[in-house]
Amino acid sequence: MTYKRVFAIVLDSVGAGEAPDSKAFGDDGADTLGHVGHFYEGKLALPNLASLGLSNLHATPIEGIPVAEPAKGAFGRMQEISAGKDSMDGHWEMMGLPVKQPLSTFPNGFPDSIIDKIAEFSGRKVIVNKPYSGTEVIKDYGERQMKTGELIVYTSGDSVLQIAAHEDVIPVKELYRICEYARTLVNGPEYTVGRIIARPYVGPDKDHFVRTANRRDFSLEPTGKTDMDFLKEAGFDVIGIGKINDIFSGHGITKGYHNESNMDGMDHVDEVMKSDFTGFCFTNLVDFDAKYGHRRNPEGFGKALMDFDKRLGAVLANLKDDDLLLITADHGNDPCFRGTDHTRELVPLMAYSPTMKQTNFSLGQRATYADLGATILDNFNVEGNGVGTSFLTEIAN
Repeated sequence: MTYKRVFAIVLDSVGAGEAPDSKAFGDDGADTLGHVGHFYEGKLALPNLASLGLSNLHATPIEGIPVAEPAKGAFGRMQEISAGKDSMDGHWEMMGLPVKQPLSTFPNGFPDSIIDKIAEFSGRKVIVNKPYSGTEVIKDYGERQMKTGELIVYTSGDSVLQIAAHEDVIPVKELYRICEYARTLVNGPEYTVGRIIARPYVGPDKDHFVRTANRRDFSLEPTGKTDMDFLKEAGFDVIGIGKINDIFSGHGITKGYHNESNMDGMDHVDEVMKSDFTGFCFTNLVDFDAKYGHRRNPEGFGKALMDFDKRLGAVLANLKDDDLLLITADHGNDPCFRGTDHTRELVPLMAYSPTMKQTNFSLGQRATYADLGATILDNFNVEGNGVGTSFLTEIAN
């Protein structure tokens, strides 16, 4: 065991340039980091991420982010091999379980066989039932929902079924119960949906509606063992922060934390760093995606990156000699791109430990996100399912 504790932080949707297969997804030209940097006209200040090689790993330096000479650790990019570009696909693949078969998507809305059962189970009429922006759908239908008690059901380009309801009209626990039932309807074989997402909101009217932190994802059960399962079975701690617990349906996790926001998530990271454990801490910070990427808000996206970068400074300062920090993303969500869906991109990969013997070098373009999980298993001398190639020797020797 080289490192006693491994911390992986997923910056949800912070892509690092179009993937080789981006054209097949209609995403050629997408570049989340590059376009956010361009939007800020050189004023995007990310000194801690820059020191780890953020501009070094990008195809061309990001505007405002200097190339680190030298970078503190190792840097590179990872390519996704999963069939989709959803958070579930990305996280599962990181943990050695690529999603090989495309999941069901519903560009024309969900079939009556699903909608009618949700309506019957809940005792509530279902409205909308088509692809929609999550903030726009409550703006357009939220006031009606408050009056009628109907369920706002919508989807996106990903394999998701989302149900929105005002918390004062449908209590959160009831909304969860409805989503749990919806989950049972789309586990295959006819329809297999990656995530059912509860989307509660509050506010008096369409101009003041706000989605709350009571969002919850009801994911498809993992179709096999993940690297987290192997770690847990080997007796190591596996700590999930943010929507990690939801994405893996609780599998392979010994302790979980729910995040209210990115900053709340970083509070949890700080808390876990103060604890004595041996194993893996897996964090997802979703605000980049949910608040800014889907809403195509590059200004907010950049501000969130800068806020994270400030918190990253404390993480770097508090790393112990036998800690390893990995920073990556699960997909792109270019706020300067067309549409409102995720974008098929390469993702950044940065690795750092205070005791790394070799720094300022490229890990290249990894063939799969699963290299991340393979490296973590390798560190703890745990055998997995053989997916992915460890880069432990590259950073530890």
